[in-house]
Amino acid sequence: MKVLGRYRLVRVLGSGAFATVWLAEDPDLEAGVALKVLADNWSTNADVRERFLAEARLLRRVDDPRVVRVFDVGVSEDDRPYFVMEYVPGGTLADRMDALTTREALAYGAQAARALHVLHEAGVVHRDVKPSNLLVDDRTDPPRLVVSDLGSAKVLAEASGLTVTTGTPLYMAPEQAHQTDGFDARADVYAVAAVTYHLLAGRPAFSDATAAAVLVRRPDSRPAPLAASLGQPASMDHLLGRALSWNPDKRPATAADLAAELERLLSEEPSPRTHREVPTVAVLVVCLVLFLAVFTGTYLWLTP
Repeated sequence: MKVLGRYRLVRVLGSGAFATVWLAEDPDLEAGVALKVLADNWSTNADVRERFLAEARLLRRVDDPRVVRVFDVGVSEDDRPYFVMEYVPGGTLADRMDALTTREALAYGAQAARALHVLHEAGVVHRDVKPSNLLVDDRTDPPRLVVSDLGSAKVLAEASGLTVTTGTPLYMAPEQAHQTDGFDARADVYAVAAVTYHLLAGRPAFSDATAAAVLVRRPDSRPAPLAASLGQPASMDHLLGRALSWNPDKRPATAADLAAELERLLSEEPSPRTHREVPTVAVLVVCLVLFLAVFTGTYLWLTP
């Protein structure tokens, strides 16, 4: 395809099992847009079509700059539905998560929590919060984080009659993985905390990325502490430990509460080092130990 409706397709931005997202040009507005089109093999499935269009309607209804906006819907010549969204030019958070400072990681975590709270206020649980579903608008200073991809949102799945487990194991709350009845917005609170931990540490909170790891994880599992290595107060580990609790009742009650606590950490002027850097003092100690070892060995070898 080169054209859908009035939109000229430029290149693929991303694809999944159900749909592909294209960068496209709107010739009438002379602007770039993101166009999401349902995969051909799902186009005849009435439930999936309804779920796809419900996502567009929901995005259109949630009118907030922290949630990607929908401008138009249509159907291709080969009978595939599509919808047109704002194009966020900075890529996804997954594209830049390996080079963040501690402060940037905390700020992005707080922004993600604020954005999820907007959805929760609209009665929606995202259910698939992950770095690749968080867009970064680098036209603003600081960059604006935008939530996208509501195809797995709780209300959409219920409306379409689909009951499959959905989400990404690295960031999935235990109650969601176990398909516990009545799980709520605190599953997204867990996911945002898991994303924030990954941004800070450069590794997931829990190492095994398989779905089985989520299902068998012990209720008393806790992520490895980070605060000391990042020059942060111990309250950071306490916050992440609570937010990643097996028990939803022990997590911050809302995504807004999690955001406020992350912002409080930001106000304490965290260290600017990246999570990949080794603290300078540690480097000096290692060098000193090596020097002393070499010096002592040489002295003993030369001494009669």
